[in-house]
Amino acid sequence: MTDFTKRPDRLIIPASINRRGFLAGTAALGLAATFGGTMAVGEARAQEPKRGGHFKMGLKGGAATDTLDPATYSASVLFVIGHLWGDTLVETDPKTGAALPSIASSWEPSADASVWTFKIRNDISFHDGRKMTVADIIATLKRHSDEGSKSGALGLMRSIKTIEEKAGDLVLTLTEGNADLPLLLTDYHLIIQPNGGIDDPASPIGTGPYKLTSYEAGVRSTFEKNAEDWRSDRGFVDSVEIIVMNDATARIAALSSGQVHFINNIDPKTVPLLKRARRVEILRSSGKGFYSFLMHCDTAPFDNNDLRLALKYSIDRQAILDRVLGGFGTLGNDYPVNGNYALAPEGIEQRAYDPDKAAFHYKKSGHERPILLRTSDAAFSGAVDAAVLYQESAKAAGIEIEVRREPEDGYWTNVWNVQPFCASYWGGRPTQDSRYSTSYLSTAEWNDTHFKREDFDKLLLQARSELDDAKRKELYHTMAVMVRDEGGLILPVFNDYIMAASASVKGFVDDIGNDMSNGYIGSRVWLDA
Repeated sequence: MTDFTKRPDRLIIPASINRRGFLAGTAALGLAATFGGTMAVGEARAQEPKRGGHFKMGLKGGAATDTLDPATYSASVLFVIGHLWGDTLVETDPKTGAALPSIASSWEPSADASVWTFKIRNDISFHDGRKMTVADIIATLKRHSDEGSKSGALGLMRSIKTIEEKAGDLVLTLTEGNADLPLLLTDYHLIIQPNGGIDDPASPIGTGPYKLTSYEAGVRSTFEKNAEDWRSDRGFVDSVEIIVMNDATARIAALSSGQVHFINNIDPKTVPLLKRARRVEILRSSGKGFYSFLMHCDTAPFDNNDLRLALKYSIDRQAILDRVLGGFGTLGNDYPVNGNYALAPEGIEQRAYDPDKAAFHYKKSGHERPILLRTSDAAFSGAVDAAVLYQESAKAAGIEIEVRREPEDGYWTNVWNVQPFCASYWGGRPTQDSRYSTSYLSTAEWNDTHFKREDFDKLLLQARSELDDAKRKELYHTMAVMVRDEGGLILPVFNDYIMAASASVKGFVDDIGNDMSNGYIGSRVWLDA
């Protein structure tokens, strides 16, 4: 199994613990409108769901070392498995990313957002018939707060000082105000288990739409419908099967031949081939993850902002989008947030490829020597090609970039966050606060551009506890401009998630910024043979 410890595309997101995209889910909406399918690129159709059938998925992202303990979940297969058998306290609206009720029916913050009171539904039972209680929720959150648990959610749980039941409500007291707490509780590690999973962490007894019937790590999993599901707006097929297919050719062959209904992780280069297959449709979701090049702001020659600006103006973003991503993405603007985030900045001018401006800032910087850029396809698929395109576009500004291809093995240990100019990838985060806190706060372990500014840190902390959305959005706008114009991030493109499905699969939900319908693919779709 690939070592994800240092990889920035890891699917776990807890605040400062991991470097791959956070995923958090929702299905608490009326179906007819919400499940308007986006089965083909750009196509949206509202359909009435049908019940019945056996839904089969061929997924990349499973290994023989996987376990069913939600605390350990990483990569795509366990992400989907968890959402089939379990529920979290809070979910997200697939259209806006806003927090929605799930096991918690409502919540209320204190004036400073440091104390949160959650109303808990009292009509939910676990798969084994036991009634779910507030005590089960408290035990779950405390287990993931335990340093010995090695939970993927441990980073975000560290901000919770006390977890209590008061008058039948769940009350969480934080070390500092955080307006995003409900969204953080959508973390897919935080599946509510009987007694918090303390007795048997790997027991898949939850409150979700399906019950696990068989499991072979890294090979195959099967599920049957939970007849006592507390919700009627999900779980349309009778049974679900997940087959681990880490090989891209095997996934494409399985879908094309009808062996499976759905596959993930499609390389843009294979999309034309799949489009020719009979009764196969491409699914595309705009993501929060991005391809990037990183400069250390405290290391010469990148400690000169004119040189940083020269390098930002000398990259042809459109060429990278078209030729590396095959058009499956959106242009970046040198700050790590796009429109898929709530309260995303608006009105910031798109930075375009401008050799003249690049040459101006390059001359002003006084730098004259070749600039070494380290790259590897370990950073992202096509990173070497992207670096070569960058090298070519910079020549028009008189900037000489030396591209050095590094070994994939050890890239995240020996190059990323070590060398001053390199290719990198970041997955998305649930909120702007967690995005900036992970890699732009001065004290962040993964501050990989070495962007360290006290005024930025103060803005981040101010925005974290601000409950007024208008004021918060203004603060995030100021932060984005600061990173864009003075930081060390060169962000040419945000990547899309590309999937494919049989034409018989209906009701796919394009969940904003997330892959595989935010992990809810198994319980949201239905089959129409």
